Amino acid sequence: MSEYLYIKNASQVITMSGSSNKPKIGREMSNIGGIENGSVLIKKDRIVFVGANQAVEQYVSSLSEPVDVINAAGKVVTPGLIDPHTHIVFAGSREKELEMRLKGAKYMDILKAGGGILSTTTETRQASEQQLISETVPRLDRFLQYGVTTIEAKSGYGLTTEDEWKQLRVAKKLNEIHPIDLVSTFMGAHAVPYEYKENPDEFVQLIIEEMLPLVAKEKLAEFCDVFCEEGVFTVEQSRIILAEGKKLGLLPKIHADEIVPFGGAELAAELGAVSADHLLRASEEGILEMAEKGVIAVLLPGTAFFLMAEPANARRMIEAGVAVALSTDRNPGSSPTESLPFIMNLACLTMKMTPEEVLAACTINAAHAINRAHEIGSIEVGKKADVILFDARNYQTLQYNYAVNLVDTVIKNGKVVVKGGVNVAKREAFHQYSSTENRH
Repeated sequence: MSEYLYIKNASQVITMSGSSNKPKIGREMSNIGGIENGSVLIKKDRIVFVGANQAVEQYVSSLSEPVDVINAAGKVVTPGLIDPHTHIVFAGSREKELEMRLKGAKYMDILKAGGGILSTTTETRQASEQQLISETVPRLDRFLQYGVTTIEAKSGYGLTTEDEWKQLRVAKKLNEIHPIDLVSTFMGAHAVPYEYKENPDEFVQLIIEEMLPLVAKEKLAEFCDVFCEEGVFTVEQSRIILAEGKKLGLLPKIHADEIVPFGGAELAAELGAVSADHLLRASEEGILEMAEKGVIAVLLPGTAFFLMAEPANARRMIEAGVAVALSTDRNPGSSPTESLPFIMNLACLTMKMTPEEVLAACTINAAHAINRAHEIGSIEVGKKADVILFDARNYQTLQYNYAVNLVDTVIKNGKVVVKGGVNVAKREAFHQYSSTENRH
């Protein structure tokens, strides 16, 4: 096999170039760096040339080494898709909650009754690391077939020091054995567990005094997140947790203003958070403060769709100069999907984002939301060779054909892992790990 992989004759190459140092905002989100009739050259795991067909062909002809070729005629080539907000490591399922919501139950009603996050917490606590790996790998495989090459993975279904540690260890192992890169976030403050229901401040102290130091010491996460919401964690509790995490080197993220206007967006700006996520009920003041402080808005239209709620005001955020990213929010209760392309469809249809803005939100801006824009999120020389070939002649088709998976080929770190829509990645490492665990 050659060290070189030559993707030639694409109808369009969407590069997202020029935004590695800061995310796209406002009208910049419509500048997607499209090259008509373009090609990309990869060497090992890096992009070494990108441009019009003739320029790349001339460069390739000067090489003395053999070159593997993928004919991308009739296809759109984009950077690998990035999902900057998931809760992918968990056990069990919560399909019964859909019927409850259809009968009128609200999300917070289900949580207060012991369902929701707390239901998943019970099953995740009972699961072994091996069970969590076995249940999560198929989800990652589906993400890969939808063109997602990097995801963020939050803890938050353990809610004890041992079980949060377990979730983060599983995410770390999955990052080692699966083609998708996982970037970990500690979210011990996802809900107040049963045992602290009458004294939530005591649980906050446990997070600060025990969980955060352990996570930081073992380098199990890069970010710290909190569910800042009425009935979950107050603004002051969230401030304390995120500030303490920041002292320990964990960059702040925040679940903000999902159910009611609660001041989460303002807190994100105050703390200089990397991102504020959800934001369905963010205030005008909060939006403006986020724009001023450069906080990225990670919007989750699939969650609003599944909960039958009004989505975030993406148009206002973009107009205000907030950098917008998109995510599935993959979790077992409010967004059980791995289809980031469908989330992109929803962003157009329910939040009135344009196809260009949607692509920027799922590539370069999503990369910034997990501090990876120097490596991924665009097709530029020197960056990791995470590249998708869509079976479409132009990028507009990706949002026109809604709920259709148009991913033809996925290239991760320079290797073809999905071909003709079929996952061809070999997971010997996973199977070897599984066999070893089963012998103990």
